[in-house]
Amino acid sequence: MQIEIFSDVVCPWCYIGKRRLDAVLASEAGAGLEVTWRPYQLYPGLPEEGMPRDAFLQARFGADADVSRIYRRVAEEADAEGLDLHFERIRVAPNTIRAHRLLSWAELSGRQHELAEVLFSFYFREGRDVGDPEELAAAAAAAGLDAHAARDMLRNHDEADKVRSELALAEAAGVTGVPFFVLAGRFAVPGAQSREVMGQLIARARERLAVG
Repeated sequence: MQIEIFSDVVCPWCYIGKRRLDAVLASEAGAGLEVTWRPYQLYPGLPEEGMPRDAFLQARFGADADVSRIYRRVAEEADAEGLDLHFERIRVAPNTIRAHRLLSWAELSGRQHELAEVLFSFYFREGRDVGDPEELAAAAAAAGLDAHAARDMLRNHDEADKVRSELALAEAAGVTGVPFFVLAGRFAVPGAQSREVMGQLIARARERLAVG
């Protein structure tokens, strides 16, 4: 059974959702599941080179916003999944279109899921700019892909049309927040569900497919 994940690499809940799904994939409930990552942009209006994160946060939340309080809950949820996120290390709010092109390119290699983990880790744990082509080439290498080929793909704007089509598909499907999981092309699961709930939903989807 296929699981499609609409996600953005700058979404902390998507990272948490991935880790919870990984726990299911490592269990008996995850046997035979195939994961495909689909693009979604939380901030498509950012310039291609991104912008300073401080300026981004001020524009989004206001000059007087307590950013540490805003991210307190997500940090607590991440800690529960063994994720040590470091928001303070992030210096750039990136436009993620290049990262989505890289993930799309990685699909044929079978390394897409590994690449997603690297991109999340680069951004949320190391504070690296996942909109920068050189950082993306490094992410490709860390996921077991060819960095030179990744760099060439990004330079030549490969996968751009596919990503734009899939972004439009997400919009047409009514995806307004991420993570957003689609099981077997039929069953929608919004949000970073707990391991237990995700396992139950996958089991229920299998049952419905068997009688459908």
